[in-house]
Amino acid sequence: MDIQLRFAFMKKTPEEVTVTLAEFEDAGFGTQPVWKAFVAEDVTGILGFALYYTRYSTWKGCRLYLEDFIVTESQRGKGLGKILFERVMKEARDKNYNGMTWQVLDWNEPAINFYTKYNAQIETGWLNASFNKDQL
Repeated sequence: MDIQLRFAFMKKTPEEVTVTLAEFEDAGFGTQPVWKAFVAEDVTGILGFALYYTRYSTWKGCRLYLEDFIVTESQRGKGLGKILFERVMKEARDKNYNGMTWQVLDWNEPAINFYTKYNAQIETGWLNASFNKDQL
């Protein structure tokens, strides 16, 4: 599955994808990797993945940040998401992090329902802010 398609699939906004495959690969497999991932695959290819990195909060300390968590449509409802998500949770426990953080879009009800099964705290009141590369 092409990296552009993965991000576009998740966000439903392909025009927002600005990272190149080379940048993505370097950030994960280069000399100074900033992300790690768990990947589920079979002979047909990638079925799902969970990409994460360490985040530091002055309020909460070291936390695992789950940046992307996706399971292909054909594999949803078969337990693969549960396996990946729980593996990420284990990683946070193994590293003795103070918690795990991620975002979910308010329109993504299947994902919200999935996280609710884990008694996740879905926060309100925080608004995302960002700069693109040109604004920096």
